[in-house]
Amino acid sequence: MEPILIYGFPLGSSMGLVAALEWLGKPYRLCRVDMLGEMREPAYARINPRHETPALITDEGKVLTETMAIAHWLAARDDERRISPDPMSSEGDRMRQIMAFINTGFTGAFTPLWVALEMDPPRPALQASLREFGKEAVIGRHDKLEAMVGEGPYLVRDRPTLADALFVGIARWLEFHEVAEPVHWPKLAALRARLEADPAVVYATALESGESAVGSGVCLGHVPLAEVVERYGA
Repeated sequence: MEPILIYGFPLGSSMGLVAALEWLGKPYRLCRVDMLGEMREPAYARINPRHETPALITDEGKVLTETMAIAHWLAARDDERRISPDPMSSEGDRMRQIMAFINTGFTGAFTPLWVALEMDPPRPALQASLREFGKEAVIGRHDKLEAMVGEGPYLVRDRPTLADALFVGIARWLEFHEVAEPVHWPKLAALRARLEADPAVVYATALESGESAVGSGVCLGHVPLAEVVERYGA
């Protein structure tokens, strides 16, 4: 069977993994999940007890969760090295290093902003403190990632890798949370512009928004969440 990526909307970090599957060029299916609704329902716990996306149903029908685990699963099957360098190379080391930073400190810096946004019932004083702390953390992490960017067109080599996929799914949170303008980080802004114009990212973003889109042809369609839970849920 083809793997099924369960990806979330709105503004899910998992959008980048849809783009990575397009770059990989092997058949796959998708399952689109509302993170503000059905992901929080009890049934979704059969896929991921932590009620998070992304999740992957592997080609063996097993459920795999956590972004880094899914990325490594994809890299292990990238026999043509389309989205990952040789794992024993210095480029492979750099890709894993950048992915680890993006998936931890860079993504985690946004947590206070999400907590403030979703707080119910509202606690204005606490929310204001969380927003102030979160914005400072996000700016600091952007400074550090800007310093990590090399002179090439992408984060690791002259074509997108899994590191770029993880970055593009998160980067748009900067404007969503009104932290700062991307131009404050010229290298990251140029990278974002390049990635957001990439056909795979355009396709992934359109699907995330619920629009009809034409990709490379390797996506074999969407599977309803109820069917995924019934067939593969614990």
